[in-house]
Amino acid sequence: MAAPYDLNDDGVVVIIGSGAGGGTLGNELAQKGIDVVILEAGKRIEYEDFINDEWESFGQLSWGDKRTTSGDWRVARDFPNLPAWIVKAVGGTTTHWAGASLRFQEHEFHTLSHYGKVDGANLLDWPITLSELEPYYAKAEDKMGVTRTNGIAGLPGNNNFKVLKAGADKLGYKECHTGNMAINSDFRDDRMACQQTGFCFQGCKWGAKWSTLYTEIPKGEATGKLEVRPQSMALKIEHDDSGKVTGVLYADKDGNQHFQKARLVCVACNSIESPRLLLNSASSMFPDGMANSSGQVGRNYLRHTTGSVYAVFDKPVHMYRGTTMAGIIRDEARHDPSRGFVGGYELETLSLGIPFMAAFLDPGGWGRSFTSALDNYANMAGLWIVGEDMPQEKNRITLHADMKDEHGMPIPDVYFDDHPNDVAMRNHAYAQSRALYEAVGAIRTFPTPPYPSTHNLGTNRMSEKASDGVVNKHGQTHDIANLFVSDGSQFTTGGAENPTLTIVSLAIRQADYIAQEMAAGTI
Repeated sequence: MAAPYDLNDDGVVVIIGSGAGGGTLGNELAQKGIDVVILEAGKRIEYEDFINDEWESFGQLSWGDKRTTSGDWRVARDFPNLPAWIVKAVGGTTTHWAGASLRFQEHEFHTLSHYGKVDGANLLDWPITLSELEPYYAKAEDKMGVTRTNGIAGLPGNNNFKVLKAGADKLGYKECHTGNMAINSDFRDDRMACQQTGFCFQGCKWGAKWSTLYTEIPKGEATGKLEVRPQSMALKIEHDDSGKVTGVLYADKDGNQHFQKARLVCVACNSIESPRLLLNSASSMFPDGMANSSGQVGRNYLRHTTGSVYAVFDKPVHMYRGTTMAGIIRDEARHDPSRGFVGGYELETLSLGIPFMAAFLDPGGWGRSFTSALDNYANMAGLWIVGEDMPQEKNRITLHADMKDEHGMPIPDVYFDDHPNDVAMRNHAYAQSRALYEAVGAIRTFPTPPYPSTHNLGTNRMSEKASDGVVNKHGQTHDIANLFVSDGSQFTTGGAENPTLTIVSLAIRQADYIAQEMAAGTI
């Protein structure tokens, strides 16, 4: 493990956040001999300490800091302080994620060109193409051990998958399998194979699921070039008179503040906290927040069009046994405006335990309809809808005018309205999912609204022109050469696919660019 770097060492790269973006970037840079300090707001919880219990695990891992929500989405009404279930711990949300690892499709990098102008949507083409990212996707899939790539076998199908597959066959869907999952189907990378425990969202107690906590970060630490500082909450990024970033002010677990000098800073705190930090780093030179000359920091908040459908059968399914999301139908992920919306969606197996099911099932309120659903829990099958939502400027993260956290930093407000395209897509997906289950004998089907946990993207988006976004094609801010964004907030649009593989691929690519620019002396 690296000896602690001195606070006055201005040669280090400081990365804020240790999840898919920050943890991967930290290891990639350390492997190239670059000195790295990762500031992580949460504790270091090793995988043997994860808890196979939904509520207890939620208390252990989740980002419980206060937030407010606004807009017309259900989350603002029912879960006002939890607009997203993200993790506050070393490894970030890679401890909680399900493992689904899908490449974006070609057209999803060029949505403005493919979909045309969509009323009320702030669509923009990415400044990169699929072919540019393909070599990095290949590296990420190998690094993460993604099933159905590199000769790695798919995971076995549990009962929930078998029901999904039978329904998919009846509906004529062609692309249905147990998914491209960053979960070992066999011993690989010094980690055991999936043990089919079923608590994927609660942190994998076996280490079979890829997480930066026990893959990237220990490998980076082993080089002696990476130091991770848990319980270190970044408060503000500072700069000099020329506008160059000089380091990060952060608070330790006791609330004491420290300033870590830096050669460059990479922000990887997730799509709510990253814009919050940039906005809170306003100064006389950057009055609207750091890297915000475009006014786009915090805007275009994306969280994917989601929802779930559960079905009750006359025989037990035990959907909770086995890998949670090892099951996917990709046929609806195409762009086909004849369905009444642009973009597409995936259908993925999902199971919630009884506590979360009771919290999130919405069959019209309490009463017999609700209790009878829970009575039939063992006979349920379930799936999750994940589709491309439309970027809207009004969907955004802002700093709360009055409320502050314990460090005196304004808390974030998360504003979100569904776009009509999102609603049309969700309704189409509900109808297809109900038809799928009814085709194989479901007695009842329950479409449920979006959960507060989701894929947070887009608030510091990539753009060709500085006026359209926050960062360039390498995640480097348009305004400040030695300030980068390294998480899902740099996504220009969200695609239909789960985003982690793309976040990791962009981090590998960004590490190459940073190393090259540091060697050239440009940053």
